[in-house]
Amino acid sequence: MTRLVVLASGGGTNLQAVLDACADGRLPAGVAAVVSNKAGSGALQRAADAGVPYVHVAPHPGEPRSDYDARLADIVSGFDPDWVVLAGWMRLLSMSFLGWFPGMVVNLHPALPGQLPGVDAIERAWREAQNGQRDHTGVMVHLVPDEGIDDGPVLATATVSIHPSDTLESLTNRVHGVEHRLLVETLATLCTTGANA
Repeated sequence: MTRLVVLASGGGTNLQAVLDACADGRLPAGVAAVVSNKAGSGALQRAADAGVPYVHVAPHPGEPRSDYDARLADIVSGFDPDWVVLAGWMRLLSMSFLGWFPGMVVNLHPALPGQLPGVDAIERAWREAQNGQRDHTGVMVHLVPDEGIDDGPVLATATVSIHPSDTLESLTNRVHGVEHRLLVETLATLCTTGANA
């Protein structure tokens, strides 16, 4: 069974999509652990509800990013992952972490390749649409080989139209629905092909 370790900072809806897909057989894998940098994150609660091991890894005050990432890598490696899945992980990872898991870190980003890197991508897309600058956005799943922001080798993409009547909430909900589907489909392909081997 392919072992996934999921890193998540927020509510954990993408984590839930992965947990559900593992449970019903759409994803031939198991979530070995969930790790969050936020103590009260929904992701940790979802892991607890699913009976999955979970760890809160808090940054120490003034701790350099590389030191935090080295601690994080030590914890994640202890769960022996085949893939490390960033599902709403809101910290940039340095080579102190990525160097431990070459070709194994998968990120989900709510924008198309080369567009809207970094935080608040859905909100920025919606604002650009309000200003007549775009009529669509999208979702991508990509590998994270280095410290670049949302620009690693692309594994899958999907386009999401922005309707004139969209509110930020309606667009966010639609993007999240696509995220859930695309992440599960992409992970299923990786688990089947063993692309990091």
